[in-house]
Amino acid sequence: MKIMAGIDLHSNNAVCGLVDQEGRRLLHKKVPCELGRVLGVLEPYKEQLEIVGVESTFNWYWLVDGLQEQGYPVALVNPAAMDQYSGLKHTDDQSDAFFIGELARLGILPRAHIYDRKIRPVRDLLRRRMLLVHHRTSLLLSLESLHARNTGQSLSQGCVKALGPEEAAELFSHPADQLVAKEEARHIQELGKSITAVEKMVHGEVDKLRSYNQLKTIPGIGPILALTITLETGDIKRFASAGDYASYCRTVDSQRLSNGHKKGENNAKCGNKYLAWAYVEAANFARRFDLACRQFFDRKLGKRNRAVATKALACKLSKAAWHVMSQDVSFDPEKAFPIGPPTMVKSVAGSQAGQSKQGDVVAAASKRFELFKAERPQTL
Repeated sequence: MKIMAGIDLHSNNAVCGLVDQEGRRLLHKKVPCELGRVLGVLEPYKEQLEIVGVESTFNWYWLVDGLQEQGYPVALVNPAAMDQYSGLKHTDDQSDAFFIGELARLGILPRAHIYDRKIRPVRDLLRRRMLLVHHRTSLLLSLESLHARNTGQSLSQGCVKALGPEEAAELFSHPADQLVAKEEARHIQELGKSITAVEKMVHGEVDKLRSYNQLKTIPGIGPILALTITLETGDIKRFASAGDYASYCRTVDSQRLSNGHKKGENNAKCGNKYLAWAYVEAANFARRFDLACRQFFDRKLGKRNRAVATKALACKLSKAAWHVMSQDVSFDPEKAFPIGPPTMVKSVAGSQAGQSKQGDVVAAASKRFELFKAERPQTL
């Protein structure tokens, strides 16, 4: 007899529910978040267990890793795609655990990706770098604002980064302002050292991955964005197509259509927020420094607003990144954009000539109109 297990995981306890292949509820038990206690519940049924579904919460690492080490068939469950019938009168942790088991029995359990355990700490370390950068940026802006309020002069961010604690204090006359400036400058320097240390370690782990070096050939993607995309993407083979990957990167529309009409929106936050940030950043850099990307952006901007045009370019870059990573090749601008670099230069010159010609036509038309008014003033 096959048995399916569902585990409703919380911060301080885990509720286990077991069902058989006929849907009968065999056992439920609430245990603390201790691997040994969870294994004690599952051990008598280990030979019959077909799947163990674990809810994907913020603290699933220890449980999934521990169950996999013991040889259990583990599936990480996506809670956002697992909604019970809204007409139920009463639900609790026990019913949630059994519901996971029931979905596993029916073969419709919505699964989440279990990231590679060996590289997962490096990915999380890079995420912590973003927190450090946000903290340092807030201190930089605070020190800039303090200087502007007291002197009426503005400091560039480069100058603020170069200031030592004592140098920052000398910019102000009041002891309170001096203390604030000194401490903020000290924290900025320390955070800068921490960010550098994090980048050095992450780069040492990721530099040997071929996909990292291939990603840097894409316009707008530098070392930090390449690190982010490499680590957040993981195994590119889990995405069947470029469109699936672009959807995971949150670069496509989230709409609900019926008979060609928009009836609402689906979950726009479904996907990876770090990849969404990375490709929007890449799009902003690419439109500034790459001619083909700038032309693509301008065409979209002529039809929609700036945010939509930027997101469209981010989608283009994410699809290009999928091809680069899945095929293990460098970025080819002629495949990403129909017009190659030599033609692009000609097209710019042609567009400038076209604009000049259009200006001549408008001037000639205006002159003819003035002559027309002079000859037939009574009709105007």
